[in-house]
Amino acid sequence: MNAASSFLPSRFRGEQSTSPPAPPSKLNRAVTPILQFFSTKACRHPIHTICIVALLASTSYIGVFKESILDVTRSARNADWSSLTEGSRSLLASPETQWRWQEIDADAKIPNNADRQALVTLVFPESSEDAPQTAPQHHIVPLPQNLSIAHLPSTSNPLAAYSQDSALAFAVKYSEAPEFLAAAQEIPNDVPGQETLVTELGQQEHKMWIMTAARGYTSNSLLRWVHNGFTEFVDLIKNAETLDITIMVLGYLAMHLTFVSLYMSMKKMGSNIWLFTSVLLSSTFAFLFGLNVTTKLGVPISMILLSEGLPFLVVTIGFEKNIVLTKAVLSHALERRPEEKSVGSGKAAAQSSEGPAEGIIQYAVTRAIKEKGFDIVRDYLIEIAFLVAGAASGVQGGLQQFCFLAAWILFFDCILLFTFYMAILCLKLEINRIKRHVEMRRVLEADGVSKRVAESVAKSNDWPRQSGHDLATERLFGQNAKSSSVPRFKFWMVVGFCAINIINICTIPFRTDGKPLASMYSWARAGGLGGVVSTPPLDPFKVAANGLDEILFTARSHNQPTVVTVLTPIKYELEFPSVHYAVPSAQMGGSGGDDFYLQLGDYGMGGRVVGSILTSLEDPVLSKWIVVALVMSVALNGYLFNAARWGIKDPSIPDHKIDPRDLAAAERFNDGYRTPLPLGEKFREESMPPTPSLTDDEALVAKTSSRTPGTLRSPAELEKLMAEKRTHELTDEEVVALSLKGKIPGYALEKSLKDCTRAVKVRRSIISRTRATADFTARLERSKLPYLSYDYERVLGACCENVIGYMPLPVGVAGPLVIDGHSYFIPMATTEGVLVASASRGCKAINSGGGAVTVLTGDGMTRGPCVSFDTLERAGAAKLWLDSEAGQTMMKNAFDSTSRFARLQTLKTALAGTYLYIRFKTTTGDAMGMNMISKGVEHALNVMATEGGFEDMAIISVSGNYCTDKKAAAINWIDGRGKSVVAEAIIPGDVVKNVLKSDVDSLVELFVAKNMIGSAMAGSMGGFNAHAANIVAAIFIATGQDPAQVVEGSNCITVMKNLRGSLQISVSMPSIEVGTIGGGTILEPQGAMLDLLGVRGPHPTTPGENSQRLARIVAAAVLAGELSLASALAAGHLVRAHMAHNRSAPPTRSSTPAVGGSNTPVGLTMTTALERAAKASTGRR
Repeated sequence: MNAASSFLPSRFRGEQSTSPPAPPSKLNRAVTPILQFFSTKACRHPIHTICIVALLASTSYIGVFKESILDVTRSARNADWSSLTEGSRSLLASPETQWRWQEIDADAKIPNNADRQALVTLVFPESSEDAPQTAPQHHIVPLPQNLSIAHLPSTSNPLAAYSQDSALAFAVKYSEAPEFLAAAQEIPNDVPGQETLVTELGQQEHKMWIMTAARGYTSNSLLRWVHNGFTEFVDLIKNAETLDITIMVLGYLAMHLTFVSLYMSMKKMGSNIWLFTSVLLSSTFAFLFGLNVTTKLGVPISMILLSEGLPFLVVTIGFEKNIVLTKAVLSHALERRPEEKSVGSGKAAAQSSEGPAEGIIQYAVTRAIKEKGFDIVRDYLIEIAFLVAGAASGVQGGLQQFCFLAAWILFFDCILLFTFYMAILCLKLEINRIKRHVEMRRVLEADGVSKRVAESVAKSNDWPRQSGHDLATERLFGQNAKSSSVPRFKFWMVVGFCAINIINICTIPFRTDGKPLASMYSWARAGGLGGVVSTPPLDPFKVAANGLDEILFTARSHNQPTVVTVLTPIKYELEFPSVHYAVPSAQMGGSGGDDFYLQLGDYGMGGRVVGSILTSLEDPVLSKWIVVALVMSVALNGYLFNAARWGIKDPSIPDHKIDPRDLAAAERFNDGYRTPLPLGEKFREESMPPTPSLTDDEALVAKTSSRTPGTLRSPAELEKLMAEKRTHELTDEEVVALSLKGKIPGYALEKSLKDCTRAVKVRRSIISRTRATADFTARLERSKLPYLSYDYERVLGACCENVIGYMPLPVGVAGPLVIDGHSYFIPMATTEGVLVASASRGCKAINSGGGAVTVLTGDGMTRGPCVSFDTLERAGAAKLWLDSEAGQTMMKNAFDSTSRFARLQTLKTALAGTYLYIRFKTTTGDAMGMNMISKGVEHALNVMATEGGFEDMAIISVSGNYCTDKKAAAINWIDGRGKSVVAEAIIPGDVVKNVLKSDVDSLVELFVAKNMIGSAMAGSMGGFNAHAANIVAAIFIATGQDPAQVVEGSNCITVMKNLRGSLQISVSMPSIEVGTIGGGTILEPQGAMLDLLGVRGPHPTTPGENSQRLARIVAAAVLAGELSLASALAAGHLVRAHMAHNRSAPPTRSSTPAVGGSNTPVGLTMTTALERAAKASTGRR
């Protein structure tokens, strides 16, 4: 059964087995490398692939439709007899058929005594009783006197009430029908007071009912094509069965639902429109290729067959293969990204013998095809096999032809899936990388990080990582292309495009007689289109049932065998003859464009070539495609030009020269006369400090930074080298000497030496030899403070100055902890023993109760500047204006204009004498946002002074402690600052007893006595908790937050209640100030901890979502820490746990009892007293 099901396409196999996949078969191992080869080639050259496929598709369009299928369909029906009889049906009624109509072939033998007639139906659109036009009566139709013509009752169709058409039916001898139709091309409009038209020749004419098939040649018009197409569509519906219409409606509805399903699937994978459109475009190109091959092989494919069959092909085949392949590529791209981030970025790794690491996109494509490629090809082959069987089945009615076409469509769709669509998918991944890069850089710059550091951080977060030696050549699409390859490619693309189109267009005249449009129909019928424009046979009983009944009655009454040929209904339109026939401009006294095209044929082959070119460019579809392609080309070139500028920016070049004011304000080292060692004296042998981790580049750095001088250089030579900006060529000893003399400021060591690690080492030596602090700092040069193997590029200008190393801290993880349905390990950097273990115990208890639930009640960072006025009256007026709607609007507009992320929420003002304090509260996206807000506040205050009418306002400070930042303040406790979060958990009573070794009542009692009464007795403000700051500080340090903001970030009130025997615990934290971008989060170790929580960097779709999630995690972790510590205090385990952890024996009580008698057991006094009272009561009973 399993073997049989393997031959079904994957979408029909139902639920797949979860067992490990079987090893690949021999056929799989043979096919997969071929798919990987072509897909990898397409990914390495995506632009080339897309352009070539688009060029071939355009050529196929021209090959299938030549000048245009629109011209063909319009000129396919002429007013001659052969055209009007297309699609007709012949019926025979005789005694042999028991006087019933029996369909016969057009070339069948007709009885000699049979009366052969033609039944003609003339249709007049929009001419019923309620319509604005009036159909002519049957006696108005010009009938030749020598013809025997009988008027028959017309047959209405089910849609006559909606189409408002009317019809006239006539029976005429078959041999006389051509003459009758020639005479009936124009029917007078017998309506009084009708409109007249004066032609350019001065003749008056009236509107007439004119045969639509007799329309003259006019230039292409998209509106006319749409009108004709709609008219033919309505005619098709009129002649179709109700069941057929219902099936087709359901088919088209299912097809559009398939499109919707494709769109929703792609949207779930992170693409709103790009991949959805690409899949449809790939399928459209496959259709063009398949139709081109099918028609070239002479297989007749009608437009009706296409419109009926394509919806069911789309529904049956679907886009499952595209979705599966896309999901596989994206999944492997995501799983590779963490792997790349875990690889060291040192120079030694970059220069390893293995060469540059394989690009993540090529890796994802290779792995996806290895996993899904063979299955996709097998599904294609199975489906093509079924279609080939249908094509060879011999079933009439169009099934053979459509199955043949569908097989070719699937064949080309398979090829395009692994080439064209794969190239677009790779392009999508690269553009996403560019967007992430630019977005992260802009966010960091908005948060106050320098452009150099922002660019460096953004580039380091890119994937694939760029190795050192190919950094200059790595470009947008994952290929190390030479500078000459792109111009060469463009040149050959232009040459190829021109050559192919010139060949296509120049060969058109050789297939025509000088009148391309006039010969298109004959070419189509000869097999060029294989019947793409052929008229489908009609249903005679739906078109002329009433007329056939009357003819049958007459034939039966006269016992006369009769053959009736029912013609396709002939449509008329009410129009002026000069407009309808499109009289050539030579007769109208002008020079029209259509006549110009036709006259070009008089100039021989060259004229016909030009005429063919101009006619092709008029094609409504081809011309629109050319315009769309040009617009997309311009847009993509512009976007990629900007992207290339972003990609080639050199982060090592400073954005601006150092400001002299910064030089003057910088702290200088000691003067030269205090140098402890004379110039040229050798350094003592250096003892390399241990580092917490060894990396491949440590030896390289040590070698670079331990340079020894060859010969001693004079001070003049040193200063000359320094003036020539060649300080990096000096030895460490010489740099130390110049710095101690004040020639090189400490802050400029990194720039001067062009090596951050060496600059840190030299700075340590300088500080060790500074005379003023030598008593304490002399051992810094050989201290255990590590400095090697650290990325100082991210530190400079963002995190720290005058760097002398880094401080390793142990990082542990508590948990896992279930928060809002997701499980997390909580990273905590701390030196306090048992803190992580205690939090883990709390996590275990919370998980036993179903996890923690969090609610975000507020999100807004604050900044409170202080401004001053000369008088209280002016200060009060400013406060009233700020509190008014006009003031709020002006300040909000000014503030919001400074950033793409900061959005002002509220303004709160307070007046103290002539000092006015304004508290700005604003969202800052995923950044903590202090620098972002300060920039907005400064601009808003300037707008208030210049445009608000407060020129006399003096800005005392951008931060007036009304924020309040890094200080305990009731305003943060009441109004909140940063993220305001409430977290809750419900712990079952048995879990409290077994895990926490306590009971619910004891914990509730502890909450009241400690958190409520104890904190109130101490006059606490925001400290109604056990140890929230412990957890907050540990997480802040681990994730790169500002440690000083633990002051307000640990504002917390812990509440415990007995909820029907279970413990309900919650923490409310109104001022958690966190961010996932900027500040310390740009450092790799801290960024790795954010990766551990899944919140690193800006959120890709909802700005602020990552930082809010981090705040929820902090609150839930505090909840776990509060629960565990409270349980330890209630059970008396705290001191014993700490002592056991520190390997010390806990202190014991003296054997001497306290005053009053017996020792008090460990636990709560109140609980113990209650227990004693209960025992005493029991004893008395």
